[in-house]
Amino acid sequence: MAQKSGLGRGLGALIPGGENALTENGVILVPVDLVFPNPRQPRSMMHPEELVELTTSIREHGVLQPLIVTPGDMEGRYVLIAGERRLQAARLAGLATVPVLIRQATDQQRLELAIIENVQRSDLSALEQAEAYRQLAEDFDLSHEDIAARVGKSRVAVTNTLRLLKLPDAVKNALIEGRVSEGHARALLALTSPEAQTAALRTVISQELNVRQTEDLVRKLSGAKPTRKPAPPAIPEVAELEERLRSSLGTKVSLRAGRKGGTVTIHYYSDEELNALMGRLLKE
Repeated sequence: MAQKSGLGRGLGALIPGGENALTENGVILVPVDLVFPNPRQPRSMMHPEELVELTTSIREHGVLQPLIVTPGDMEGRYVLIAGERRLQAARLAGLATVPVLIRQATDQQRLELAIIENVQRSDLSALEQAEAYRQLAEDFDLSHEDIAARVGKSRVAVTNTLRLLKLPDAVKNALIEGRVSEGHARALLALTSPEAQTAALRTVISQELNVRQTEDLVRKLSGAKPTRKPAPPAIPEVAELEERLRSSLGTKVSLRAGRKGGTVTIHYYSDEELNALMGRLLKE
């Protein structure tokens, strides 16, 4: 088992002084051609529009926030830890040099810190997060609990995200292309075969089903009785609370308001998830 570190606190664990350290001593200029991408960069997609905007800004103002790098295998070369978009935009803007902070980091720390930076900036898609968690689990022998501690997520959230890798390619591609959401993909996971998941995906897309309608479809295809009547439109405040609970607990949460009070339904998909949820709710 790999030894735990303080990386779950964010980039400040690697850079003493946190964000303020970025403007203090230690920043140097290095040729942009000597900074190489992190081979374990979890983000595989970049929005062209955002990159164009950043390139325009860097062309006018320069790179305002230094890149974080670690020495490469050859002297004078550096491997990027944080700042993938800034590096690409600096190259597109034609900059000869970029400001960097040099820090020591192992291969595992490079991956952890790249995940942390992207998660904090909401830059990673669900599948990119899942692939990054898979690398931490398989390449560095970290448990789901270890990964959760490092990236600031709950263990249930990490486990649920990893489950997305079990989806067939058709569903993964639809998720990457934005034709379905992560909520749709999670619902399709309840079907037991790739063929059933792919068939359900076609129905979801052709009929433009929302997540709740997709869950009803999955229950119907699984042999469960469909809901007697369509659920009323979600109240914005209730939907916001549901989303906050889902984000905190890492699993589906449903709120149903009644005349007096209401009900909160927390869903789980394995004994491990139930145990993790009980631990969080009971603070054990």
